[in-house]
Amino acid sequence: MLVDDDLRFEDGPTAPRPAAVVNRWLRELPASGAPAPSSWENYARVLKAWAEFLAEHGVGLFDSRERLKAGLSRYAEHRAAGPAEARFAATTWGQHMSILALFYRWAMAEDYASAEPFTYRSARALFAGTGREVRVNLAVRRTPKPHVTIKYLEPDFTELFRKGLRGLAPDGSQDTGFHGRELTRNAAIGDLALATGLRLQEFTHLLPWEIPALPPEPTAAPIPFPVPAGITKGKKFRTTWTSYEALAGLHDYLALDRAATAEGSGWRPPRRWGEPLMVTKPITVAGRSTGCAARGVRSPRPNVGAWSLPRAARVCWR
Repeated sequence: MLVDDDLRFEDGPTAPRPAAVVNRWLRELPASGAPAPSSWENYARVLKAWAEFLAEHGVGLFDSRERLKAGLSRYAEHRAAGPAEARFAATTWGQHMSILALFYRWAMAEDYASAEPFTYRSARALFAGTGREVRVNLAVRRTPKPHVTIKYLEPDFTELFRKGLRGLAPDGSQDTGFHGRELTRNAAIGDLALATGLRLQEFTHLLPWEIPALPPEPTAAPIPFPVPAGITKGKKFRTTWTSYEALAGLHDYLALDRAATAEGSGWRPPRRWGEPLMVTKPITVAGRSTGCAARGVRSPRPNVGAWSLPRAARVCWR
């Protein structure tokens, strides 16, 4: 939520300040097509930067269309040719304009704003052979169509990164300086992240029982890697792919290093979290908690068999 400098949200019983209006919009985001908490914070920061810039130039968040358009022109110049630390790439600028357009359309529908700073043109979009009319925001900068939609790290950087996780120097020799701890774990998880493209929150909270089985024979074909809905952005199950080598390294870590580290561990969650939820007999799709069956939320896709545990169970299973 946004808070004004004087910590006030209204100037009277029926006069909410713009910050209070923005906060209402932010509170409604989970039910408006933005289920990910990271998106809520991003949307709030976009509105904060826009409102602060307008205030510096004497323009209100819900000012007249003429003044809002003038403010948008100054903002575009600031983000394109202003100080280096304030400049936006075309893709970042487009994302900010999309968020502001969503906010102003909502504000106008709720009678908080009488105008928005954007101008649109009509266009026709085609998808899967079906066309429909769409509105194109003219404030968005045009970007060249990418040759490919997947971006890869440069091979030399990738190899240097993998060597560093293994405690090796750039030439492949043992690093005689500091090379970190848990090198086997670092190498296995690093290779997994590179091979699957998992997000940080996804490979951080993966459970051992959710790792796909290793094929009986080495294969050059990609191996499906189900990602449980409980750890994905937006809580949406998806399937990615990994290589045999990365999956084999992960299984070696689980069978040796992790088993030796976790065996006999007396770690328990902090007492302020309450009584720990002890999970026994874990398998890929279920487990038992305090004598009762504990199951997560199954993927909507049939015959996948990927499950995600409740957060409390995930903490104890770690």
